[in-house]
Amino acid sequence: MCPSQDNGDETGAPQLCDRGIDFYRTALAEGEARGEAPECLLAMGLLRPLPGSADRLAPVPPDIAATGLTRPLELAVLAHQERLAGLQSSFHAAEHAYRDVMRRAKLPIRVLAGDEISPALEKAVAACTEELLTAQPGGGRAPDQLADALPRDLALAGRGVRQRTLYQHTVRSHGPTLAYIEQVTAQGAQVRTLNEVFDRVIICDRSTAFIPAGADREAAAMLIQLPPLVEYLLKIFELMWERAEPVTYQPGHHRPRLLTARTRQNVLRLMVNGYTDEAIATRLGMSTRTVSSHIQKASELLGSRSRGHLGYIIAREGILDDPLDDL
Repeated sequence: MCPSQDNGDETGAPQLCDRGIDFYRTALAEGEARGEAPECLLAMGLLRPLPGSADRLAPVPPDIAATGLTRPLELAVLAHQERLAGLQSSFHAAEHAYRDVMRRAKLPIRVLAGDEISPALEKAVAACTEELLTAQPGGGRAPDQLADALPRDLALAGRGVRQRTLYQHTVRSHGPTLAYIEQVTAQGAQVRTLNEVFDRVIICDRSTAFIPAGADREAAAMLIQLPPLVEYLLKIFELMWERAEPVTYQPGHHRPRLLTARTRQNVLRLMVNGYTDEAIATRLGMSTRTVSSHIQKASELLGSRSRGHLGYIIAREGILDDPLDDL
């Protein structure tokens, strides 16, 4: 008998023991075997009783014995593969029916969470055939985001898709974003900047829009295909676009003008209206340090002794009444 009690591994397949190998060698050399054979040889079909004799065993070549054991497994695997293919085919048909019904139903609003956002956005943008509108608040974009966006946006331009993008004025001093803007505008895209952007929005072919579904833009988003709501977002975008400043590159100049005076006026306007430095930074897409720097510079130019005194001078002189005042 084999030392192993179950003659098999964890999968249930029989395993040869040392005594079984020796017994098999002897049977091969002598042409037959007598006596009590190890169970593993019998289980694997390497020994079979000779016809008409209960105690004489003939050795079987391994390839023939293996066929006897593996063929049923191969047939079982084949049956599972056929069943899997049948299931996949059925679910493919179900998926087609599902998409057809959903397309006809035109569910107008969906909430996307986490990992659902990027695939849905990429699919919608890739399907754009006419126009892509984007509002990107928050100042300069991360280099890795720009690296991902550049090939996609250049490909869209190559397909003739019109692209208009809104940023905040602060990107005019952000090198990576400016480099991206220079490349896409060279291919026909239009980019403008605004002192404030209400929030991120992406509109594809004037029929599908994406907006954040909470304070954390990465956590949740809303996919909107409800025509009146998409139309509403379009109107807001167009209003912002009309107020925005084009980003243009003049011959001999690597960067567009920085709009420093206008940005500083926006900082001061929000300060006078009671916003904290943190709130101003959030609205204008800049750091709190930059906000403080603008306020400090205005204080020096106007000779104010404190933040309150600065507000008084601004109100008394009507400095913010003229948007072109140089501060």
